[in-house]
Amino acid sequence: MEYSIAVIPGDGIGPEIIREAKKVLDKVGKVCGHSFRYTELLMGGASIDVHGVPLTEETLAAAKKCDAVLLGAVGGNVGVSNWYSLPPELRPEAGLLKIRKGLELFANLRPALLFDDLRKACPLKEEIIGEGFDLMVVRELTGGLYFGERKTVIENGLRKAYDMLTYDEEEIRRITQVGFETARKRRKKLCSVDKANVIDSSRLWRQVVKEVAKDYPDVELSDMLVDNCAMQLVKDPGQFDVILTENMFGDILSDEASMITGSIGMLPSASLGKTKLGLYEPSHGSAPDIAGQNKANPMATILSAAMMLRYSFDLEAEALKVEDAVRSVLSKGYRTVDITSPGSTLVGTDEMGDLIAEEIR
Repeated sequence: MEYSIAVIPGDGIGPEIIREAKKVLDKVGKVCGHSFRYTELLMGGASIDVHGVPLTEETLAAAKKCDAVLLGAVGGNVGVSNWYSLPPELRPEAGLLKIRKGLELFANLRPALLFDDLRKACPLKEEIIGEGFDLMVVRELTGGLYFGERKTVIENGLRKAYDMLTYDEEEIRRITQVGFETARKRRKKLCSVDKANVIDSSRLWRQVVKEVAKDYPDVELSDMLVDNCAMQLVKDPGQFDVILTENMFGDILSDEASMITGSIGMLPSASLGKTKLGLYEPSHGSAPDIAGQNKANPMATILSAAMMLRYSFDLEAEALKVEDAVRSVLSKGYRTVDITSPGSTLVGTDEMGDLIAEEIR
């Protein structure tokens, strides 16, 4: 079976980590009898340099023709790169918002799993870690503050900025269904996170979540205010199975959840819509400070490719092969610089990709 993948290396370490993910995918194809056809596309700063915009309509159209999109990272150093002298809608990250909207990807799944072999890299105390944690943040991706109307005006001689946070009940309902379906496949616990004590959109969020919950009597539902959730993630992360939340809260909480695993370089993500076409990317950024130095951790991107196998291609066994290969390499003590520890073997980006590919048999 042949699958077509739109590959967007992006900026910074993006091309390096994408190269290793392709290496692993090609090994999966060889072992399991699949082939992957790659269409390389420009987005972010790389697209600005060539086309003057972070995402062209032609690139978006090409991505829509593929079965899935695999993304490295976009962006650069805000205080250094000329990209950030441009208006916000022309900066690298605007391409990411546009492709999510253009592909109608409204659900972002970001797992935060503490690998047994990385317990020492976790910044939390051993008594807090306990038996470990394995949670999933389900974040609404195309609504809220990031997509609302915004403007800056002068009133009475003072600058005033406005950002509109809006959600309609259908936007909330569809992401809530994704959250419950995800929880149903895991440990059947869903925590809906909002700010319903202050914000009207959060009050509507909580109402709709409770309505949808009636269709999932087998899933335990709880509600939590976002500030409390931020505290609970570092106090007792093991209490969570699936965290469901809106766009901005999800952006912040998923970054927090990723860091308590020991390194954001370990964590993948999937952005999904109503069809099998999804966008898969590591949770981390473009890390321009280490670009081209063979220091980047490719495992988040490789695990994102595993999520692609699972969600877009329905290749569960193949996804498990990739995830097991990552665990095997970690258990043998191989580490990139972000997760190195006493007694471990330090390897570069390309060698880590080779090691993981070799484990797929």
